[in-house]
Amino acid sequence: MKQILQDLAKGATTVVKAPSPSISAGNLLINTTCSLISAGTERMLVDFGKASLIDKARQQPEKVKMVLEKVQTDGLLTTIDAVRSKLGQPLPLGYCNVGVVEAVGKGAEQFKPGDRVLSNGPHADVARVPKNLCAKIPDNVSDEAAAFTVVASIGLQGIRLAEPTLGESVVVTGVGLIGLLTVQLLRAQGCRVLAIDFDQRKLELAKQFGAEICNPSIGEDPVAAGVSFSRGNGVDAVIITASTKSNDPVTQAARMSRKRGRIILVGVTGLELNRSDFYEKELSFQVSCSYGPGRYEPDYEQKGLDYPLPFVRWTEQRNFEAILDMMSSGSLNVEALITHRFIFENAADAYATLTEDKSALGILLDYPSKFIERHINTISLKQTTFTGDKPTLGFVGAGNYASRVLIPAFKEAGAQLHTISTSGGINSVIHGEKAGFANASTDTQALLENPQINTAVIVTQHNSHAYFTEQALKNGKHVFVEKPLAINKDELEKVEAAYHQTKGKQLLMLGFNRRFSPQVKKMKALLSAVKEPKSFIMTMNAGSIPEDHWTQDIAVGGGRIIGEACHFIDLMRYLVGFKIVSVQARRMGDNSHQAVTEDKAAIILGFEDGSFGTIHYYANGSSSFPKERVEVFTAGRVLQLDNFIKLKGFGWPGFSKMNLWRQDKGQVSCCKAFLTAIKEGKPCPIPADEVFEIAKISIEIAEQLRMQSS
Repeated sequence: MKQILQDLAKGATTVVKAPSPSISAGNLLINTTCSLISAGTERMLVDFGKASLIDKARQQPEKVKMVLEKVQTDGLLTTIDAVRSKLGQPLPLGYCNVGVVEAVGKGAEQFKPGDRVLSNGPHADVARVPKNLCAKIPDNVSDEAAAFTVVASIGLQGIRLAEPTLGESVVVTGVGLIGLLTVQLLRAQGCRVLAIDFDQRKLELAKQFGAEICNPSIGEDPVAAGVSFSRGNGVDAVIITASTKSNDPVTQAARMSRKRGRIILVGVTGLELNRSDFYEKELSFQVSCSYGPGRYEPDYEQKGLDYPLPFVRWTEQRNFEAILDMMSSGSLNVEALITHRFIFENAADAYATLTEDKSALGILLDYPSKFIERHINTISLKQTTFTGDKPTLGFVGAGNYASRVLIPAFKEAGAQLHTISTSGGINSVIHGEKAGFANASTDTQALLENPQINTAVIVTQHNSHAYFTEQALKNGKHVFVEKPLAINKDELEKVEAAYHQTKGKQLLMLGFNRRFSPQVKKMKALLSAVKEPKSFIMTMNAGSIPEDHWTQDIAVGGGRIIGEACHFIDLMRYLVGFKIVSVQARRMGDNSHQAVTEDKAAIILGFEDGSFGTIHYYANGSSSFPKERVEVFTAGRVLQLDNFIKLKGFGWPGFSKMNLWRQDKGQVSCCKAFLTAIKEGKPCPIPADEVFEIAKISIEIAEQLRMQSS
């Protein structure tokens, strides 16, 4: 397949070849025939990409604050690496896609192959889209017309929030693409409409659609126009579809509104409001969220759980269907909004037009290639000869941690990078090319069965770790799994059985990299000389993650104790050097919101030698406080490690401190130790019995926490 990407670092817009996405439950695989460039949103993204680093910072002051906090806690060099990595991730463009269904995932059977559908898929000749973000297209609606459905739904949601009634006077401020569609929808609802814009050509279109017009660029006063348009009563509602940093659209909207009028912000404006403008009239002001109810809700969009129609009449999918019905009946005309057409492969020309021609409205992309030619699940990125004397890796997954940390760590450690596989395809190309992989794929099973690949690295969502690990072991691969190994006991038992069937011929390694940090190695050496028990205090200022994030989902991420606190369980186990014999855990709050309260907990571990320690895992701390701290008390001595940058010793003969210029959590050393063990036929750097011990203890702790009440 091919897809359009925007380089946020340098500003280039390119068409990238990638493996076609694999079908998954609840999704449709769509062969695109036409897509619409969103003149407002996509122009903003392209302009942002072309901006200098300073201008990017000025546009996102909240991100600058986050960067400064990270500098304070993690150090300057680590922060620079993180920012460069973030800007180095190209952004898929587009959300107005029309095509023909190629395949249907389990649970999306209301669609079938061959259906012509509208979706919010990206500009790609093959798009994988969740079922609730798709709608069937009526036979009498063309592909080009249907491509306007999503942007029209943005305007429709703004109208639904304004709740206009027949005969009311409504102002639309900003008549770009969404604004002109909004004008038509309001007219179809029987409203009188006043359109305000600085572009006379767009106003002439609004006039054709039945609106009265006002152009401030030629001296016309929007407030006076609104008052006059409403016959002196003040307008009933204002829908702002403009994109500007100015506060004027909101201020003008308030001043032209009647008492208890409604103002809906669909676009982007300055929001320095004058209280008296709103107070004296008791105005309602609301910001509209995209296409309607369900937007940005994982349960609705990703899991396909619909809202009951009697209780939520208009969801984003139903808004799509409403727009398509209006097109089918002839109530919505988009032909006049089409200003440019380009072949998909000439996307660079389309985006040049978008940035250079500010009058551009509907820019359509046409996809003429044959459907069968688009569906290739593995592509070659570079010609490479692999030798048998080095580990040859296949990567399953290319998320943020894999691309930013783990792939570079394995590359630096000297691995041969064979194939990288992702379900969506595009990330496998982005990160595969950057790291030097030979192939990019969406066929993970073929990767696991490939005889050239002797080592599999699993870096997917947590609920798939156990399955892929089991499959890799059964196919004779060494396996490196980014934690956790499994998220429940059943998964763990299957992995353990698969491992024992290899009789130790394959290495199974967990990504417990903190063991390999230079400062932790120093701590281990110092503590090994002390023969009496130790006590530990480990504090993890984990930071808050939204309740609906996949890591908080017990069935997907396993929760943050299994998925992240396991790092510190392993670290304490390593520093003590003895088995864990007791576990106690207590969390904050009650059990009414398990996924949220589970990530604020205290865990006490007891060890075979009499040592014990407490892990404080907190998601309710300040981001300006260091993320990780380890303290050890023993034999009248103390060790304190702050965020893997500063290590201090108190009372240790010959040792007082070990500080680093750059944070080092041991990722490269961890990968290097694993590869060396494979190459030289040595035991796994982390013994298998410890790997399974930590997995069992992590699951046990999570189960304890989930059973507790306040």
